[in-house]
Amino acid sequence: MPQVAGRIKSLPTYVFVAISQRVQNLIASGHDVIRLDIGNPDMPPPPNVIDRLQHVAQDDNKHGYSGYRGIPEFREAVADYYHRCHGVMLDPSHEVLPLLGSKEGIVNFILAHTDEHNPTLLPDISYPAYGMGIQLAGGSTIPVALDADNGYLIDFEQIAPADAHRANVLWINYPNNPTGAVATLEFYEQAVTFCREHDILLGSDNPYLEIIYDGSAPLSVLSASNAKDCAVEFISFSKTYNMAGWRLGAAVGNAEAIANLLRVKSNVDSGHFKPIYEAGASALVDTPPEWVAARNDIYRARRDRIMEALPSIGLEGQAPSGAMYVWARVVEGDSTEYTERLLDEAHVSIAPGAAYGTGGEGYVRLSLGVPDDRLEEALHRMSVWYSEKQ
Repeated sequence: MPQVAGRIKSLPTYVFVAISQRVQNLIASGHDVIRLDIGNPDMPPPPNVIDRLQHVAQDDNKHGYSGYRGIPEFREAVADYYHRCHGVMLDPSHEVLPLLGSKEGIVNFILAHTDEHNPTLLPDISYPAYGMGIQLAGGSTIPVALDADNGYLIDFEQIAPADAHRANVLWINYPNNPTGAVATLEFYEQAVTFCREHDILLGSDNPYLEIIYDGSAPLSVLSASNAKDCAVEFISFSKTYNMAGWRLGAAVGNAEAIANLLRVKSNVDSGHFKPIYEAGASALVDTPPEWVAARNDIYRARRDRIMEALPSIGLEGQAPSGAMYVWARVVEGDSTEYTERLLDEAHVSIAPGAAYGTGGEGYVRLSLGVPDDRLEEALHRMSVWYSEKQ
């Protein structure tokens, strides 16, 4: 075999690929493994979404290329959603771009705006794809602390002026993966002001936009004043509408940055399947608010059950206000050892906090995307395992 590219030599295996391989090895050995490590919704999409897909897929004229910008109906549905729910006006032709899931869009966005000369301001607790994308682009990062005492919100006054001056992109993510923290409009105003003052592109990853609890309201960074001067937001249908396998998302915001992203994407992919675009439009336009509220009630009940169980499994933490995870500190010992032993000995898989950056050391993440009976079984196994190892 020829020598592999240098960028691959230094790129670590994606954390959930490694976890999945360990899980599959255990399953192959006859063990029943319960997965609380991945944010994979266990419930189906809204019925209107499936109905739309089934209907449109039977049309003989819907199976060709959809175009690099997707179909107008989908882009218009995204723009309508932002206007209706956030009071944000978007030009569907230049400020909305469909994605093959937001993860793809994020990495291609990084490739479009990152190189070795302009480092990225990256929270020290963050979704691994940001860092992996930056590494693929040959860029570097400037760590930005996320402090639990500050609600896991960035304190912009703590970013050194010299770092702000040389940075090209800042990433934010609320509701946050993995902490479950939510942002305020005041925070978004601060983020936009900071990025405009320092000529920084603001990437807002917002796949959990509608997954919120305890009276929190869905918020977009684009609601902040002058946000489209510097911000691009990424939304995903994977979590909001339980469409993880459909791989559908969108980037919205600054027209120039959207054009740069399209320039990369048009050299990489050819757009999505037309019926999926139309089903996605139905998700945005036709899904009743009651469906979202009912789904969130299920996640909230699971969140509360995990919070109740934390002391019995050697963890402690605060109840998240959004997203679909519980972020908890390991009371005694090493968090990586905790997750590895839990998987090997109790056959329950959770995510190690270190996978999310240096600020995640000592923590673990548990997903709410598992049926209630399997969650109860997982918590029972964890409780027995923890009591026996004391």
